[in-house]
Amino acid sequence: MHTGPNSPAKAVSFTTRLLTLCYGGLAYLIFLGTFLYAVGFVSQYMVPKNINTGPASSLTTALLINLVLMSIFAVQHSGMARQGFKRLFARFASPAIERSTYVLLASLTLILLFWQWQPMPAVVWHIDNPVVAGIATAGGFAGWLIVLYSTFLISHFELFGLTQVAAHFAGRMVEPMKFKTPGLYRLIRHPIYLGFIIAFWCTPTMTLGHLLFAAVTTAYIFVGIYLEERDLVAMFGSEYRRYREKVSMLVPGIF
Repeated sequence: MHTGPNSPAKAVSFTTRLLTLCYGGLAYLIFLGTFLYAVGFVSQYMVPKNINTGPASSLTTALLINLVLMSIFAVQHSGMARQGFKRLFARFASPAIERSTYVLLASLTLILLFWQWQPMPAVVWHIDNPVVAGIATAGGFAGWLIVLYSTFLISHFELFGLTQVAAHFAGRMVEPMKFKTPGLYRLIRHPIYLGFIIAFWCTPTMTLGHLLFAAVTTAYIFVGIYLEERDLVAMFGSEYRRYREKVSMLVPGIF
């Protein structure tokens, strides 16, 4: 589950409300393009630069640059998702654009990562069997589909800020997010994160750079789960605690 801010209706001009709506729409379009590029970047399909292409650097240089890039994303992604940041943001700007700003900056940090990522082409494993390789490739794309599908199970457009700016344009308030567990959320608590893990690890050819990306992002996912669940307990209290006790985190019936 994910949290989303309310967008209180305010007596603001039509121009301001229109600009807010356009800002949220632009942020969403940038996110959508970034998400599609991420699929190609990790899966190595139909993008000009993927996880295994680009100018070669020494192993040490590539390792340091890639770790810095992933750290920038992690700090932005987790820091701006916390309730403390949201309260601080509301002191300086309309809460209606808080989520869109989060989405925009997350997309920009990912674009920076795609642009500056240093390939580390040493092969860790390669699947020669075409059937097994095809299964691995299909598994990766299935992971991306799980991610996208899971966002719609909760509230895709609220998760990426469109609901908030649309409500602000109409002069309405967004209703507080309710706790719900539709579809996959009845089986596991974090299907979006599971989808990412599957997408990052399912590949017929795993290079050292891809392994670094998959390992670091997986470690970050577990940190993100801890922080997110802490916020969800604070927001929903015993209701979420009961849910956490009954439903596995990532693998049904296991953990």
